[in-house]
Amino acid sequence: MFVILWEYEVKPGCEERFVTVYGPEGDWARLFQTDPHYLETRLLRDTSRPRCYFTLDFWDSEKAFEQYKIAYAAAYAELDRATEGLTVSECRLAAFVQPV
Repeated sequence: MFVILWEYEVKPGCEERFVTVYGPEGDWARLFQTDPHYLETRLLRDTSRPRCYFTLDFWDSEKAFEQYKIAYAAAYAELDRATEGLTVSECRLAAFVQPV
C-alpha cells in the first residue's frame, strides 16, 4: 500500500466547499476512482488550527499512483486549477509505504 499525506490551509469562508471537494466522496476522490488501483481518501481537520486540513490518499502502490498521474495528467491539472482558489497553501508532506 502507498499513502500520500497532503496539508492544506483553507481560505476563510471556503471550509464547507473544501470539505465537499476534498472529502472521501468529493471531486478528487471521484477523479481517482477512475483508476482501479486507487483505494480511498481520508480527510482530517486539525483541532488546534481549524482551517488546516489533511488528506491521505491510499493507492495499491507508488508505481500505480505514478502511472495514474501520467495517464490522467490533463484531468488532474484541470481539477487542481479549478480548486486552487479554496486554499491559502497546500503541501505534500510525505508519502508512505506499508512494510512487507
